[in-house]
Amino acid sequence: MRKRIGVIGGGAAGIMAAITAARAGAEVTLYERNERVGKKLLSTGNGKCNFSNTDMSPCFYFSRDMDRALSVLERFDNKAALRFFHEAGMLTKEKRGGLYPAAEQASVVLDVLRLQLQKEQVELLTGEKVKEVRADGKGIEVISEKGSRFFQGVIIACGGRAAPQTGSDGNGYDMAKALGHSLVPVVPALVQLKGGESWFSSVSGVRAETALKLMVEGRQEAEERGELQFTDYGLSGIVVFQMSRIAAYALRDKKKVDVCIDFLPDCPQEAYEEWSRKRLERMDEKENVEAFFTGMLHKKLMSLLIRLAGLKPGENCKKADKEKLRRVFALCRELKVSITDSHSFTHAQVCAGGLPLSQVTENLESLKQPGVYFAGEILDVDGKCGGYNLQWAWASGYVAGKSAAESNT
Repeated sequence: MRKRIGVIGGGAAGIMAAITAARAGAEVTLYERNERVGKKLLSTGNGKCNFSNTDMSPCFYFSRDMDRALSVLERFDNKAALRFFHEAGMLTKEKRGGLYPAAEQASVVLDVLRLQLQKEQVELLTGEKVKEVRADGKGIEVISEKGSRFFQGVIIACGGRAAPQTGSDGNGYDMAKALGHSLVPVVPALVQLKGGESWFSSVSGVRAETALKLMVEGRQEAEERGELQFTDYGLSGIVVFQMSRIAAYALRDKKKVDVCIDFLPDCPQEAYEEWSRKRLERMDEKENVEAFFTGMLHKKLMSLLIRLAGLKPGENCKKADKEKLRRVFALCRELKVSITDSHSFTHAQVCAGGLPLSQVTENLESLKQPGVYFAGEILDVDGKCGGYNLQWAWASGYVAGKSAAESNT
């Protein structure tokens, strides 16, 4: 008799777990609260679905048990992900290390996955939210809004709290806690940061190539380089997303958080100081401050920095305080922004935190309840932008699905 496996959550990890378990010989039922599986997958990579990356360095991942996380990632790596999709008939392409479907449409990835579910005869119970998982003498019971079923193994892969509009409301955490697990505090990750300054609306929508430093209690905790976008509430862009989890945890602990912005990351400081000195020497007596700084940065940014340096719009350069002019040059290299909060889970691409890997086996089986496995975002593993979170979904789904199907418990 085929082993009966229940998978809770029809996202990337749950779909991979279901396909893998079915290929290993199990009879699989996949629960999904939405009317169709894979809703969140459609929004990944701005709709293009960056499903993995050629560079799988450990520095792109975060976990309180990195050894266990890396062990899972090694068992189904980026090459395995490519092989899986190629064998399913999907053409792929690489862009600056990121791996995408050749069509650059997330819907193509989802269509391929749905066909594999159909091919492997996975039973889909869509529009059915699971409320509880519990074990008794008959096996492991999955209780949904429409009834209950017993399985010999259950994989909980219903995501975290990020993007709740796609169905991730955190109920998987409740299931885990009901089984005796504790959680690493969960915060939004890959998300925008809110600033405390009053001037953001004046530069909202402005984009700039920058180098950023994240400061926590005056100490540098992260640095990133890339395109920064100003919003009416603070800072956005991938360069901000990459450091947002660190900021979110620091803010949760009531620590002071700042972001220092360098608008001229390609200009060596010594050369910049020499250029600034000569520019001051060549100052036109009739120039106002706006004309003097024209050509350095985006017009709205320069207007902001002029004001922040204490200069008045239209002020004549010759009559202006020279220290304030020098201050403008300095602000181009370091504008400090105080961070008051991260954006909510609604705007986050993923969550940081979750079920500790120390509470599951190397096969992602619960140490509290044998026969229950976990995969995907519910676990305390998150990655940077670039396909890393989907690679974790594929890897953890594969390990959990294969282990659940082949286990003797």
